[in-house]
This record gives sequence, C-alpha cells and structure tokens, in this order.
Amino acid sequence: MSDTALWHPFSNMAKVRDAELTITRGDDVWLWDEAGRRYLDASASLWYANVGHGRREIADAVHAQMIVLEDFNAFGDIANEPALELARRLADLAPMPDAKVFFTTGGGEAVDTAAKLARRYWSALGLPQRVHVIGRMAGYHGTNGFGTSIGGIEANRAGFGPLVPHTSYVPFDSLESLEAEILRIGSDNVAAFFMEPVMGAGGVNLPPESYVEGVADVCERHGVLLICDSVICGFGRLGSWYGIERWGVEPDMITFAKGVTSGYLPLGGVVTSSRVAEPFWTGDGALFRHGATYSAHPTCCAAGIANIDILEREGLIARGAELEGALDAVLRPLADHPLVTEVRAGIGLMGAIEIDPPALAATVAVAARERGVMPRALVSSVAVSPPLTIQQPELELIGSTLREALDDVLEQAAPHNGAASSAARSTTAR
Repeated sequence: MSDTALWHPFSNMAKVRDAELTITRGDDVWLWDEAGRRYLDASASLWYANVGHGRREIADAVHAQMIVLEDFNAFGDIANEPALELARRLADLAPMPDAKVFFTTGGGEAVDTAAKLARRYWSALGLPQRVHVIGRMAGYHGTNGFGTSIGGIEANRAGFGPLVPHTSYVPFDSLESLEAEILRIGSDNVAAFFMEPVMGAGGVNLPPESYVEGVADVCERHGVLLICDSVICGFGRLGSWYGIERWGVEPDMITFAKGVTSGYLPLGGVVTSSRVAEPFWTGDGALFRHGATYSAHPTCCAAGIANIDILEREGLIARGAELEGALDAVLRPLADHPLVTEVRAGIGLMGAIEIDPPALAATVAVAARERGVMPRALVSSVAVSPPLTIQQPELELIGSTLREALDDVLEQAAPHNGAASSAARSTTAR
C-alpha cells in the first residue's frame, strides 16, 4: 500500500501511514473492507451507529433535502424547516420542560458551547465571576478547548501547553470530592459541573449507586449548573432518549451528538432548561455571541429527523435497556481470563473489559478484529457498544471472539512468561 495523505485522528501516523484498513461498505451491524472481509461492528463505530449501517430511509431524506435546500445559515432571524422540526422534537423529548435547542456540528463543539453558555448565563445574571468549570477524572468531553481542559484522561491533555484556565476535575465516583472542590473554589465562583451518566471513552465507568442523584443535589445546593454530557449515552444507548432519565434527574443542560443522526451526518447540540434560556429569551435578551457556520444545517437536521423516526418506529430506544443484561452475560465470563482484571457492564448497551497490562488493550482489540469482530480499544480496556439493532447470536459472537482474542494475545506472550503459557492453555480449555 502506498503512503497515505490522510492524517488519522488519535493515531500514530508513523505506524498507520502505510497500514490502513479501508472500510468500503456497511449493512446493519456488519462492515466490509476493501478485500471483502466481513466484520461485526461491536462498537457502533465510535458509539454512534445506533440504527445500524446502510439505512436507506436516512439516505433518501438527505437526498430529498439537498435537492430543495442543501444549506443556508441560521444566524439572526433565519431558519429552515428541518432545523425547526428537529429542535421541536428534541425539546419535546427532553426531561426538562420548555427546553430549547442550540445546534452544533458534533459533540466536542456541543461541550464547548455548553461551557461558554454556562459562563455567559452567569454573566447575564450579573455574576461574571462564576466561570470555573469542573469535570471528572476519566471523563471525556471531546477534544476542543473546554473539552480538553475538563477531560480527565491525562494522555489527552498532555503536550498541548496551558489549557483553558479556571477548570479542574475530581474523582469520577466521589460526591464528597465534588463538594470539596466546589467549596475550595467557592460556590460563587463555579459556573458548572459536567457529568457523563455512564463514562464512555474513559473506560465505560458506571456511576455508583445514588451518585447521579447525589450530583444533582450537590449542584442544586451550591447553585452550580449541572451539564449532562449525553453525547455517547443518548438516543437509546442507555435505554432512553438522553440517558439521564434513568435517574430521574433534570439537568440544566444536555449535550448531544452521535446517535442523533446515528452518524449518517455530523450533528450535535445543547438542550437547555428554561432556567438557562430565560435571560436570553426574555426582556431585552442577552446576546450569545457564539455559533458555528453549519449550526442548524438543514441536510444534517433532515438526517436527524429520519433517524429519530426509525428509533421511534422500530422501538430501538428501549433496546439499550432491554439488551444490557444480555451484553453483561456475554462479557461477565471474561472476568476469569488471566488478562482481564474487571468487567464493567450492566447499564445500557455498553461495556468494557479492563486489561492488565494496559498496553495489551489495543493488541486484544486488533486480535478480535482479525477474527471478524471490531471492538474499541481504550486506554487500558476494550469497549463494546454495538448498534441497537444487534441480535442475541451476534452478542454471543462478540463474547466468544473476545475470549479467543484474549487467548491469542496471552499465547503470544507465552515465550516470555512460562506462567502465562500455562494460563493460556488453561483458559483455552474452558
């Protein structure tokens, strides 16, 4: 293969430049490469192919919209019909009454929008000192300015120099640490706290019992805006529209992307409560000088409408909760493997196996791919989050293939470790 001109995200190009895997086709939960090999998409690409690949309905909706109006900006008083309809539907589905929707082109942009809006909200109320934004260790909020700064995956922060000031992060499972950080900074200086209901890229970390409700209580007592990052968790991944509904919590803002179009076109946004919208929507208003060129892009919004139609018509939103037990059942037995230190699953259609040593996580994911199943390698774990259309036999294939991949990797390490060799023979026999 000749040297590529494509610079891949999150990739070591010295290794990738002449070793690309080119995906050419997708159908439901299956993918094919340029050599005709088939793979089970065990990660819904990057957590987003919720309705599966190759849905003609979305392609037709996009085609029809592009013929009429491919795009026009939505600045000032300009609108378009798909954006108006999609905003209405997303607002009606939100757990906050009288919600408003600000569109972006993806999740990272949605996070930066929400962070800026939180600061601008307090400024509009005459409290411009409330600028501090808190995230969580192992949290992931995209790679834009605020997302990088409040993200709790250290490798994603390193090497970029100074990040956005007045940001920090706390342990992902400790209410006491969150409250202590708010008190350290001073409640009157904190703008917002960002929380993923279930952490995705940080390793599929599940919230401890009562944690989500406890976060809402801490934020309310200290007057801190609660921003729910549902970029991964939304649109059925946790069995509800935005994921956060499972805990009965009404956040001040929700960031979304990925599953809103199932990845068919780039689209994201922020759902705001009436509290956050109020100073901008009443009286003389407070101008929010922020927005992307392609905000409320009509063709992307048409894809979102068609995608939501499918999610509703086929009952796919509930699948995230209906299948969480089945996914847990195929991953849980892997806990006895010598390379696996923990299995995390049981809330929504997402799970992960923690690998030790961590450096082997990517090797395990590649070994699974070579066997025809494509999971997602994270920092020290291998994650699974298939399309919501997956069936039981395909879930079982994920579990059995991961077992074989783990055995392959352990066997490769055997010449360097006699104990590992014995363990490999033992686990292969199970």
